[in-house]
Amino acid sequence: MAFTLRSAAFSSQGAIPAKYTCEGADISPPLAWSDPPAGTKSLALVVDDPDAPDPAAPKLVWVHWVLYDLPAGTRELPENAVQRSLPAGSHEGTNDWQRSGYGGPCPPIGRHRYFHKLYALDVVLGERGALTKAELEKAIAGHVLAQAELVGTYQKAKASGQRGR
Repeated sequence: MAFTLRSAAFSSQGAIPAKYTCEGADISPPLAWSDPPAGTKSLALVVDDPDAPDPAAPKLVWVHWVLYDLPAGTRELPENAVQRSLPAGSHEGTNDWQRSGYGGPCPPIGRHRYFHKLYALDVVLGERGALTKAELEKAIAGHVLAQAELVGTYQKAKASGQRGR
């Protein structure tokens, strides 16, 4: 079986429920995966939005969540995964709100895509602080055994001046 990533909250290319966004509880959705390849020593997760600020004219990739050093035997993250509930040895990085932890979808305009990318690594990175996505990508270069991806979409139900991305 292939290395796959899924969520009980939304299907691939499906709408992310508002509960997991700035219009809801802004908590992380449950994620589960199967069959990391042999030799996997740790896992890393990045959630980002390549459609910011406007899907018709994207200008940047907005990072919503960075995790690394998830133990190789881990097969899921529960809903509302926060540092204290992550598997022992896991580390959170810094998102584009300049804080650690999950920040849910909050697109300023249009329907955005949210890429949940899980990397199987042949290394444990060790405590490196709250890495940004760019720092994590540099650290894992040459160590990715496989990648699994789940894409969800979201468009705000309300027009507002809330934080965007």
